[in-house]
Amino acid sequence: MDAFPLWVLSGATLLAVIVAIEGGYRLGAAAHARSEDEKESPVSAIAATILALLAFMMAFTFGIVSDRYDARKALVREEANAIRTAWFRSDFLPEPDRSRAVSLLKDYVDGRVAAVQSGDVARVRRAGVETVRIQRELWDMAVANARKDMNSDVAALYIESLNDVSNIHASRMAVGLNTRIPSGIWLAFYALVILSMVGVGYHAAIAGSRRSGIMLILALSFSLVITLIAALDRAQGGYLPVSQQPLQDVRSLMDSGGSTR
Repeated sequence: MDAFPLWVLSGATLLAVIVAIEGGYRLGAAAHARSEDEKESPVSAIAATILALLAFMMAFTFGIVSDRYDARKALVREEANAIRTAWFRSDFLPEPDRSRAVSLLKDYVDGRVAAVQSGDVARVRRAGVETVRIQRELWDMAVANARKDMNSDVAALYIESLNDVSNIHASRMAVGLNTRIPSGIWLAFYALVILSMVGVGYHAAIAGSRRSGIMLILALSFSLVITLIAALDRAQGGYLPVSQQPLQDVRSLMDSGGSTR
């Protein structure tokens, strides 16, 4: 789905829904013209059943993307907390490692925030590579100091905080960039949309209703919901961005020196 801009996807969905309704209406009109024995009640029941299946599918799909969006927001908060903890515990390091660790953590936050706010997925991936490099340097520095005293609880606490930072970064990359609605679900979703709209048009013709603006409103409604689902499913971008305020707050704390410095 990422191959298409969101406005193209929205317009194509709207067009597909309108065509499906019109196609169903013409099929119903033709069937009604051939035989007036075509009853409205069975057609109405079938159309209602398909619409119910579509409603279930929409709720299921929206639930997936909504939960993932909430997870992305939670991971930003968790990452901010982990970085804050690592920054405070960097005080345990001797100079010049302490100053170097502080500088690296500032670069870490700056790179993460700038990449996500850019809305450029490619930049986010490049920032992820740089993030791993900084993690590696911080880790090597921590290990070198821990080896001077293998029984140091202080060094263990600092290393634990770096582990948390690394693990949360991996989770953010997985949830934000790599976890998506499977193609099979999208295919089934669109198939149900088309079939249900054909059913609506068919039922309208059998019932003797004329084409009306309500069908356009119906098409717009479905198009908007599908567009919202697609926007939530997109990798980190500019459509529905997750606030980076927790990380920005940590960066401000670093600039101010914090309460313990």
